[in-house]
Amino acid sequence: MTKIKISAVSYTNTLPFLQGIRASSLMDQIDLSLDYPAECARKVIANEVDMGIIPVAALLEIEDAHIIGDYCIGTEGRVDSVFIFSDKPIEEIDSIRLDYQSKTSNGLARILLKHYWKRDVRIVQEGEADAYVLIGDRTFGKKDEVTFAYDLGYYWKQFTGLPFAFAVWVANKELPPVFVTGFNRALANGITHAADVIEGLPRYQDFDYLDYLTNSLDFHLTDKKREAISRYLELYKGL
Repeated sequence: MTKIKISAVSYTNTLPFLQGIRASSLMDQIDLSLDYPAECARKVIANEVDMGIIPVAALLEIEDAHIIGDYCIGTEGRVDSVFIFSDKPIEEIDSIRLDYQSKTSNGLARILLKHYWKRDVRIVQEGEADAYVLIGDRTFGKKDEVTFAYDLGYYWKQFTGLPFAFAVWVANKELPPVFVTGFNRALANGITHAADVIEGLPRYQDFDYLDYLTNSLDFHLTDKKREAISRYLELYKGL
Protein backbone atom coordinates (compact mmCIF):
# COMPACT_ATOMS: atom_id res chain seq x y z
CA MET A 1 0.00 0.00 0.00
CA THR A 2 1.29 3.45 -0.94
CA LYS A 3 1.42 5.61 2.14
CA ILE A 4 0.13 9.18 2.24
CA LYS A 5 3.05 11.53 2.87
CA ILE A 6 2.33 14.26 5.41
CA SER A 7 4.48 17.18 6.58
CA ALA A 8 3.59 18.65 9.98
CA VAL A 9 5.05 21.54 11.95
CA SER A 10 7.35 20.63 14.83
CA TYR A 11 6.15 23.50 17.06
CA THR A 12 4.19 23.12 20.29
CA ASN A 13 1.07 24.48 18.59
CA THR A 14 0.86 21.33 16.46
CA LEU A 15 1.44 18.81 19.26
CA PRO A 16 -2.30 18.30 19.98
CA PHE A 17 -2.82 17.38 16.31
CA LEU A 18 0.19 15.05 16.30
CA GLN A 19 -1.08 13.43 19.48
CA GLY A 20 -4.40 12.66 17.81
CA ILE A 21 -2.81 11.39 14.61
CA ARG A 22 -0.35 9.11 16.40
CA ALA A 23 -3.11 7.65 18.59
CA SER A 24 -5.29 6.89 15.57
CA SER A 25 -5.47 3.88 13.28
CA LEU A 26 -4.07 6.02 10.44
CA MET A 27 -0.42 5.64 11.37
CA ASP A 28 0.05 2.57 9.19
CA GLN A 29 -1.30 4.57 6.24
CA ILE A 30 0.93 7.65 6.49
CA ASP A 31 4.57 8.69 6.22
CA LEU A 32 4.92 11.62 8.66
CA SER A 33 7.73 14.19 8.69
CA LEU A 34 8.21 17.18 10.99
CA ASP A 35 9.35 20.52 9.58
CA TYR A 36 9.15 24.25 10.22
CA PRO A 37 6.18 26.06 8.58
CA ALA A 38 7.90 27.41 5.46
CA GLU A 39 9.41 23.97 4.78
CA CYS A 40 5.99 22.32 5.15
CA ALA A 41 4.74 24.70 2.50
CA ARG A 42 7.69 24.03 0.21
CA LYS A 43 7.17 20.27 0.39
CA VAL A 44 3.46 20.51 -0.44
CA ILE A 45 4.10 22.99 -3.27
CA ALA A 46 6.90 20.81 -4.69
CA ASN A 47 4.71 17.68 -4.44
CA GLU A 48 7.27 16.03 -2.16
CA VAL A 49 4.40 15.22 0.20
CA ASP A 50 0.68 14.74 -0.37
CA MET A 51 -0.48 17.07 2.38
CA GLY A 52 0.73 19.21 5.23
CA ILE A 53 -0.24 21.83 7.74
CA ILE A 54 0.92 24.83 5.80
CA PRO A 55 0.98 28.62 6.26
CA VAL A 56 -2.13 30.10 4.65
CA ALA A 57 0.01 32.41 2.47
CA ALA A 58 1.17 29.29 0.60
CA LEU A 59 -2.39 28.61 -0.62
CA LEU A 60 -1.66 31.04 -3.45
CA GLU A 61 1.13 28.76 -4.71
CA ILE A 62 -0.76 25.45 -4.77
CA GLU A 63 -2.63 24.89 -8.02
CA ASP A 64 -4.96 22.18 -6.75
CA ALA A 65 -5.28 23.00 -3.03
CA HIS A 66 -7.74 21.03 -0.90
CA ILE A 67 -8.24 22.21 2.68
CA ILE A 68 -8.62 19.05 4.76
CA GLY A 69 -10.79 18.89 7.86
CA ASP A 70 -12.34 21.35 10.26
CA TYR A 71 -9.22 22.40 12.19
CA CYS A 72 -6.35 24.85 11.90
CA ILE A 73 -3.67 26.68 13.86
CA GLY A 74 -5.62 29.81 14.71
CA THR A 75 -6.55 32.36 17.30
CA GLU A 76 -9.47 34.54 18.30
CA GLY A 77 -7.11 37.36 19.31
CA ARG A 78 -3.70 37.26 20.95
CA VAL A 79 -1.77 34.18 19.89
CA ASP A 80 1.31 34.55 22.13
CA SER A 81 3.73 32.99 19.65
CA VAL A 82 3.80 35.35 16.65
CA PHE A 83 5.43 38.70 17.34
CA ILE A 84 7.16 41.75 16.06
CA PHE A 85 9.90 42.39 18.62
CA SER A 86 11.63 45.76 18.82
CA ASP A 87 13.53 48.13 21.07
CA LYS A 88 11.59 50.98 19.45
CA PRO A 89 7.86 51.69 19.38
CA ILE A 90 6.28 50.59 16.12
CA GLU A 91 5.76 54.22 15.10
CA GLU A 92 9.53 54.71 14.96
CA ILE A 93 10.76 51.60 13.15
CA ASP A 94 12.12 52.02 9.63
CA SER A 95 13.29 48.44 8.97
CA ILE A 96 12.20 44.94 9.91
CA ARG A 97 13.93 41.56 9.64
CA LEU A 98 11.71 38.67 8.59
CA ASP A 99 11.68 35.16 10.08
CA TYR A 100 13.14 32.54 7.72
CA GLN A 101 10.85 29.90 9.26
CA SER A 102 7.75 31.89 8.47
CA LYS A 103 5.64 32.70 5.46
CA THR A 104 2.22 33.76 6.70
CA SER A 105 3.50 35.66 9.74
CA ASN A 106 5.99 37.62 7.65
CA GLY A 107 3.13 38.59 5.39
CA LEU A 108 0.93 39.44 8.36
CA ALA A 109 3.60 41.72 9.80
CA ARG A 110 3.95 43.53 6.48
CA ILE A 111 0.16 43.86 6.09
CA LEU A 112 -0.24 45.34 9.55
CA LEU A 113 2.71 47.67 9.12
CA LYS A 114 1.30 48.95 5.84
CA HIS A 115 -2.43 49.09 6.54
CA TYR A 116 -2.79 49.31 10.33
CA TRP A 117 0.30 51.16 11.54
CA LYS A 118 0.76 53.06 8.24
CA ARG A 119 4.49 52.43 8.20
CA ASP A 120 6.61 52.16 5.06
CA VAL A 121 9.52 50.07 6.29
CA ARG A 122 12.52 48.45 4.66
CA ILE A 123 12.40 44.63 4.61
CA VAL A 124 15.61 42.93 5.79
CA GLN A 125 16.23 39.22 5.24
CA GLU A 126 19.44 39.12 7.30
CA GLY A 127 21.45 41.50 9.46
CA GLU A 128 20.51 44.45 11.62
CA ALA A 129 17.04 46.00 11.66
CA ASP A 130 14.92 48.14 13.96
CA ALA A 131 12.51 45.23 14.56
CA TYR A 132 12.14 41.57 13.72
CA VAL A 133 9.43 38.94 13.24
CA LEU A 134 9.71 35.80 15.37
CA ILE A 135 7.30 32.87 15.51
CA GLY A 136 6.69 29.61 17.28
CA ASP A 137 8.45 28.09 20.27
CA ARG A 138 11.42 30.45 19.85
CA THR A 139 9.19 33.25 21.20
CA PHE A 140 8.38 31.47 24.47
CA GLY A 141 9.52 33.51 27.47
CA LYS A 142 10.96 36.27 25.28
CA LYS A 143 8.21 38.89 25.20
CA ASP A 144 9.30 40.27 28.58
CA GLU A 145 12.96 40.41 27.48
CA VAL A 146 12.40 43.07 24.81
CA THR A 147 11.14 46.62 25.10
CA PHE A 148 8.23 46.18 22.69
CA ALA A 149 6.42 42.95 21.78
CA TYR A 150 3.57 43.23 19.28
CA ASP A 151 1.33 40.15 19.17
CA LEU A 152 0.23 39.90 15.54
CA GLY A 153 -2.91 37.88 16.30
CA TYR A 154 -4.10 40.64 18.61
CA TYR A 155 -3.38 43.44 16.15
CA TRP A 156 -5.02 41.59 13.24
CA LYS A 157 -8.18 41.41 15.37
CA GLN A 158 -7.89 45.14 16.10
CA PHE A 159 -7.43 45.85 12.38
CA THR A 160 -10.17 43.61 10.93
CA GLY A 161 -12.39 42.49 13.78
CA LEU A 162 -11.74 38.92 12.63
CA PRO A 163 -9.96 35.92 14.18
CA PHE A 164 -7.01 34.49 12.28
CA ALA A 165 -5.84 31.16 10.89
CA PHE A 166 -2.09 30.91 10.53
CA ALA A 167 -1.99 27.41 9.06
CA VAL A 168 -4.41 24.85 7.66
CA TRP A 169 -4.19 21.22 6.64
CA VAL A 170 -3.91 21.18 2.85
CA ALA A 171 -3.55 18.41 0.27
CA ASN A 172 -2.23 19.04 -3.23
CA LYS A 173 -4.46 16.32 -4.68
CA GLU A 174 -7.73 14.52 -3.99
CA LEU A 175 -7.36 12.10 -1.07
CA PRO A 176 -9.65 9.14 -0.31
CA PRO A 177 -12.79 10.36 1.51
CA VAL A 178 -12.45 7.61 4.11
CA PHE A 179 -8.95 8.80 4.93
CA VAL A 180 -10.06 12.43 5.13
CA THR A 181 -12.87 11.53 7.52
CA GLY A 182 -10.53 9.50 9.72
CA PHE A 183 -7.89 12.23 9.67
CA ASN A 184 -10.42 14.86 10.74
CA ARG A 185 -11.56 12.60 13.56
CA ALA A 186 -7.95 12.16 14.70
CA LEU A 187 -7.43 15.93 14.77
CA ALA A 188 -10.60 16.38 16.81
CA ASN A 189 -9.46 13.78 19.32
CA GLY A 190 -6.06 15.42 19.64
CA ILE A 191 -7.33 18.90 20.44
CA THR A 192 -9.91 17.51 22.87
CA HIS A 193 -6.97 16.36 25.00
CA ALA A 194 -4.62 19.26 24.19
CA ALA A 195 -3.50 19.66 27.80
CA ASP A 196 -2.03 16.15 27.75
CA VAL A 197 0.90 17.26 25.59
CA ILE A 198 2.27 19.67 28.20
CA GLU A 199 4.04 17.11 30.36
CA GLY A 200 7.75 16.98 29.60
CA LEU A 201 7.94 20.22 27.63
CA PRO A 202 10.79 22.62 28.49
CA ARG A 203 9.82 25.36 30.94
CA TYR A 204 10.11 29.09 30.29
CA GLN A 205 9.75 31.95 32.72
CA ASP A 206 6.42 33.77 32.40
CA PHE A 207 5.04 31.32 29.83
CA ASP A 208 1.98 29.15 30.56
CA TYR A 209 1.54 26.18 28.21
CA LEU A 210 -2.00 25.46 29.37
CA ASP A 211 -3.10 29.03 28.71
CA TYR A 212 -1.35 28.94 25.33
CA LEU A 213 -2.94 25.71 24.13
CA THR A 214 -6.43 26.30 25.50
CA ASN A 215 -6.87 30.10 25.36
CA SER A 216 -4.34 31.74 23.03
CA LEU A 217 -4.82 29.11 20.34
CA ASP A 218 -8.15 28.20 18.81
CA PHE A 219 -8.01 25.12 16.60
CA HIS A 220 -11.45 25.31 14.96
CA LEU A 221 -11.57 26.37 11.30
CA THR A 222 -14.74 28.43 11.58
CA ASP A 223 -16.49 30.45 8.89
CA LYS A 224 -14.99 33.60 10.41
CA LYS A 225 -11.49 32.16 10.12
CA ARG A 226 -12.18 31.23 6.50
CA GLU A 227 -13.27 34.83 5.95
CA ALA A 228 -10.03 35.97 7.60
CA ILE A 229 -8.00 33.75 5.25
CA SER A 230 -9.69 35.31 2.22
CA ARG A 231 -9.15 38.81 3.58
CA TYR A 232 -5.51 38.06 4.37
CA LEU A 233 -4.80 36.60 0.92
CA GLU A 234 -6.26 39.63 -0.84
CA LEU A 235 -4.06 41.95 1.25
CA TYR A 236 -1.05 39.65 0.84
CA LYS A 237 -1.31 39.79 -2.96
CA GLY A 238 -1.09 43.57 -2.72
CA LEU A 239 2.22 43.66 -0.84
